[in-house]
Amino acid sequence: MRFFATIAAALAVAQGVSAVDIQKSIIVSFPSDTTDDIVNRAKDDIQKAGGLITHEYQLIKGFAAKAPQKIIETVSAWGAEFHAVIEEDQVVEISTSNEI
Repeated sequence: MRFFATIAAALAVAQGVSAVDIQKSIIVSFPSDTTDDIVNRAKDDIQKAGGLITHEYQLIKGFAAKAPQKIIETVSAWGAEFHAVIEEDQVVEISTSNEI
């Protein structure tokens, strides 16, 4: 009987571990006429959810962050009203070819 209690406890722990929200690297940008309080709200929401702002852009109204998937979905939902664009941060490569 003790064996089954141990298995049940192990399964409960494993289920809790799998419920951890995965962090994603994202870029969040807003139209240039968006007020700073909206941008700050997005940054605050991400930080309160355990995310990290990794860069604040100067040429565009936006920032890069590492954030849990759940808060990305939340910010995306309310940010749609302000035309926020949230995309996964990724490496872009340019290759040149001399072949025609």
